[in-house]
Amino acid sequence: MVAPSETFYWIAAFAIVAALVNTTGIVAIFQRRAWAERSLPYLMCFAAGILLTTPLIHALPNAIANNPDAGFSALAGFLFMFLSNKVIKRHTGEETLAFGVTAAEGIGIHSLVDGVVYTITFNVSLLTGVLAGAGLVVHEFAEGVITYLVLLKGDVTERTAATYAFFIAALTTPIGAFIAYPLVSGLGRSHLGLLLGFVSGVLIYVSAAHLLPEAQSYEKEHSTLALLAGVALALFIVFARMA
Repeated sequence: MVAPSETFYWIAAFAIVAALVNTTGIVAIFQRRAWAERSLPYLMCFAAGILLTTPLIHALPNAIANNPDAGFSALAGFLFMFLSNKVIKRHTGEETLAFGVTAAEGIGIHSLVDGVVYTITFNVSLLTGVLAGAGLVVHEFAEGVITYLVLLKGDVTERTAATYAFFIAALTTPIGAFIAYPLVSGLGRSHLGLLLGFVSGVLIYVSAAHLLPEAQSYEKEHSTLALLAGVALALFIVFARMA
């Protein structure tokens, strides 16, 4: 039997931490709703800063270095998220149980993709994995809160919404990572380059088209500083690794 590699342990650690942070978001909105709602815009802006900087400065250039066609897969990743979001929104037009269930299904798929992202990025390099993972872990708090709230809009009780949110948003990330690991770990650099390009497109969409517009809708003071702090942290990690 082959022992798990160091890469697997990094993937497992980040996936499990992501699930714990997601769960923290669910517990916070369940028990301390006012505090969670105040913190949500800042966390989304901070995560957006990391997730926007990571693909543009590091992940996408790395992907293209491994495969010149990675730009096409980045476009495919962005369009995949864009079209998926359109399909989800088409089915969430009214305040019924269908609203909460369909929106939660979309979040569940998104969380599953997050787990796959951990596997792909850590298989490319430790730096790529840490950068992408840091942004994704931070945004898991917001994702837990949002999942709970959309389930409440589906006319379920608060306790039921918290329970369903845990299974839908928190557990799906490590599941996605562990399912993807045996499929991704044996790929060559060229194929990893294509996958990393796809992931870069996904991260750009999540940051620029999902987290930022949602955070800006709250119009909170100092939210721009939170965004710039996320950018600064990602740049610091990149340049510290290069030094």
